[in-house]
Amino acid sequence: MNTVRVRYFASIREALGPTEELSVPAGATVGLLRDRLIERSPTHAAALARGKALRCALNQALCDESALVGEGAEVAFFPPVTGG
Repeated sequence: MNTVRVRYFASIREALGPTEELSVPAGATVGLLRDRLIERSPTHAAALARGKALRCALNQALCDESALVGEGAEVAFFPPVTGG
């Protein structure tokens, strides 16, 4: 299992808070991480729903959900347009 730090921004941060940690299996992708987070609570499910357009970043670089998440990785989720 790999421990991953998850960060949230903008409206997602308002719903879920700034950060949390999660364990995922070795070889997990950002998409699997999102699915695991959706299963955590109804609030997570609403904020990260599959029908919602979200951007994601892995270790501070934009990525898609097929990106592999390694031990100690930082994954961020944010709406497609955020304010400055």
